[in-house]
Amino acid sequence: MLRNSESIGRIKGKKPAGFTLIELMITVAIVAILSVVAYPSYNDFVVRSNRAEAPRELVRLANLQEQLFVDSRAYTTNISDLGVGSTATYKTPSSNYKITSTVVGNTFTLTADAQGAQATNDPGCTAITITDTGQKTPINCWGG
Repeated sequence: MLRNSESIGRIKGKKPAGFTLIELMITVAIVAILSVVAYPSYNDFVVRSNRAEAPRELVRLANLQEQLFVDSRAYTTNISDLGVGSTATYKTPSSNYKITSTVVGNTFTLTADAQGAQATNDPGCTAITITDTGQKTPINCWGG
């Protein structure tokens, strides 16, 4: 015959079903440790993925500047003259960057300035530029 302490949680000699509190706490601890390791890696991946948009758009707009130069022998500071957007500046599709054009004589510099969370989370690449000669700065922000 079973004593009262042995019969708690058992029905007619069967093993109790479910998890003990210790097993649950161990599982929560493992999930917490994995989260602490994985979350910063995920954030870094998101920041680098968002950053890839700036070089892509800068190269595209630089090509449009060169096409305009071939047609009119002048670069423009107004991005809308390139057939992109309706203002002098251009916001990338995700709005993570605002691109502006600076023209000095027969040279141009396109600058992508990080906006919002991208500027906060990616402090080393808040301003990415390309010139008419193809010079890209900062170079570590172009590598992906």
